[in-house]
Amino acid sequence: MAFQKYLAAAIQVHAGVDKQANVDKAEAFIAEAAQRGARLVVLPEVFVWRGERRDESAQREPIPGPTTRRLAALAHSLGLYLVAGSILEHSDDERAYNTSLVFDPNGDIIATYRKIHLFDVDITGHVTVRESDTRRPGDQVVTVVTPLGTIGLSICYDLRFPELFRRLTQAGAEIITLPSAFTFPTGAAHWEILIRARAIENQVYLIAPDQIGKSAGGVVDYGNSLIVDPWGTTLARAADREMVIYAEVDREHQRRVREQLPCLQHTRLTPV
Repeated sequence: MAFQKYLAAAIQVHAGVDKQANVDKAEAFIAEAAQRGARLVVLPEVFVWRGERRDESAQREPIPGPTTRRLAALAHSLGLYLVAGSILEHSDDERAYNTSLVFDPNGDIIATYRKIHLFDVDITGHVTVRESDTRRPGDQVVTVVTPLGTIGLSICYDLRFPELFRRLTQAGAEIITLPSAFTFPTGAAHWEILIRARAIENQVYLIAPDQIGKSAGGVVDYGNSLIVDPWGTTLARAADREMVIYAEVDREHQRRVREQLPCLQHTRLTPV
């Protein structure tokens, strides 16, 4: 059965180096969202473990593996669609894939996306990050058809690459998820502007749960998790704490936006 209206939830957390505590906290927030009636729940990037970059290799997991089995059981028991932010996944070398998963209400993994764009930046006086030192990029654009609509997957730094979002939309995406650990200085300047732009350009719902607080590696995350509709309206924004935000996804509203302003039908250039 297709759902025309339903409640979506985005979970904002501060993950640390204790995997058990992190997943316990995520489970509690997912259960809270389910109790409120959410059918789609989205966790932030690296919600399972966030520590020093030099320790990442030791924290990689197989998929399926212990964490994914636990999340699968939870999605099944609560009867919801769960976008498991991202998990550091084993690759063929010492680096990790940064991998987002979609679980259906049966507990099955129905989509797997490995983050394509890696955050290698040096903003003087604020943040220096080189994800490519410990992480391996993916190369596949991923969407999945569900009764809630077609979901497109992205992660954090992907937000700065509009061609990915257009390709997701051309593949049918109606909702795009953006689990993130978006750093504070860039977040304060660009987070909401870019999220609203990607939603407006592609006339999609954009669900963007972010980490909050300072990581064990010293990186300060911006928080301000958002849910934005296809008109670019901010439907929900998180406060400066760990919490769940909620908004209604209305597919008829999206249909009207796309019908009345049919820019997706007017595309003349193909994304590179």
